[in-house]
Amino acid sequence: MQVILLEKVTNLGNLGDVVRVKDGFARNFLIPQRKARRATESAIADFAARRAELEKIAAEKLAAAQAVGQKMQGFVLEITQKSGVDGRLFGSVTNHDIADGLNAKGFTIEKASIRMPTGPLKMVGDHPVAIAIHTDVVVDIQIRVIGEQA
Repeated sequence: MQVILLEKVTNLGNLGDVVRVKDGFARNFLIPQRKARRATESAIADFAARRAELEKIAAEKLAAAQAVGQKMQGFVLEITQKSGVDGRLFGSVTNHDIADGLNAKGFTIEKASIRMPTGPLKMVGDHPVAIAIHTDVVVDIQIRVIGEQA
């Protein structure tokens, strides 16, 4: 299916690009999330008329994401979990736990935007984690896992 992108999508294209994607990806993700529309003649003409407005909205989103990124730069989030004497956690710290911790500190972050390079955290200590606030704004923060003796 051919779609016209209404915003920048990672690994797919920029605002206004007409790309071919699998039908399910378009129907189940891009179109419901309002990231794309079917590339029909009327949709392309409508996009051309609204292009300046959509670019302005995209620039505002980017500026807001950069402001949040500046506030998060160098941030350390402390999460307490039960652990054994050797420093291994009972369970793990997932992106859901990190999102909840960041939301409690005043940042509105979705769990899907948290990138954990080594998977869930299973040891006590400091761990680097990347937060993708926007497709162009990725901030590195530290997660400090504090062990609580059971």
